[in-house]
Amino acid sequence: MIPRVFHRHVDVDGVRVFYREAGPAAAPTLLLLHGFPSASHQFRRLIDALGDRFHLVAPDYPGFGHSADLDGTHTFDRLSETVEGFVDALGLRRFALYAFDFGGPVGFRLAVRRPELITGLVVQNANAYTEGLSEAARAFVANDDREVAREFTTLPFTRGQYEDGTTDPDLVSPDGWTLDQHFLDLPGRADIQVDLALDYRSNVARYPEWQRWLRTARPPTLVVWGRGDAIFTEDGAEAYLRDVPDAELHVFDTGHFALEEELPRIAPLIAGFLDRLPA
Repeated sequence: MIPRVFHRHVDVDGVRVFYREAGPAAAPTLLLLHGFPSASHQFRRLIDALGDRFHLVAPDYPGFGHSADLDGTHTFDRLSETVEGFVDALGLRRFALYAFDFGGPVGFRLAVRRPELITGLVVQNANAYTEGLSEAARAFVANDDREVAREFTTLPFTRGQYEDGTTDPDLVSPDGWTLDQHFLDLPGRADIQVDLALDYRSNVARYPEWQRWLRTARPPTLVVWGRGDAIFTEDGAEAYLRDVPDAELHVFDTGHFALEEELPRIAPLIAGFLDRLPA
């Protein structure tokens, strides 16, 4: 059965944050943290697949999608602090964390600050290891030129994030990258993404801290990965097993946005993982 999905806003420290919510509130909660250059709409099909059994919550970060922008410079610290305020505003006390792409640095910051919130971790092409950085990703991290960073907000790059590395691009709906580009082209939004691109090196600097949390907390972990990802390599997926040896790892022949092509195989893995989490 297709679930009812609610589309709401909540005020978080003066910032109007948009989010999607579905499923019974008493069911296990999965907090869905989106990537670049997307927003919560990237999870629409996953919410339809799982929202009849689980409580799914997917916010748009400030400066993304339907959420308002922050005043001043956008950084990963500030995005994470807003997501933490969002979690508290909704009264979410325990949840599994789905981290994709930017959802990794946002979610790991939250997990380190508030480990008591996290029941489990679903990692999908969210890197936390230097060996998972491709040459293109290393160049991205090293770049400090705003005009070079602005190239990552153009339509060819946005579309490429969805289609590169896939087995069959015809399985990737153009709706995702078209909507992403719409939001990127709104006034001021490209500047926000440039701010975050130049701040990305702060995430790499925190990798040891996040790895230490993984080793110490040993959260139940499911890793699903598109091996055709030109940004985060398969080595980054396998590296999670070093710190969480009991993690479940599945690698698919697809690209960065793995759900676009492989949702029929990934969604049941997530459902089974959530079913196995301690009550």
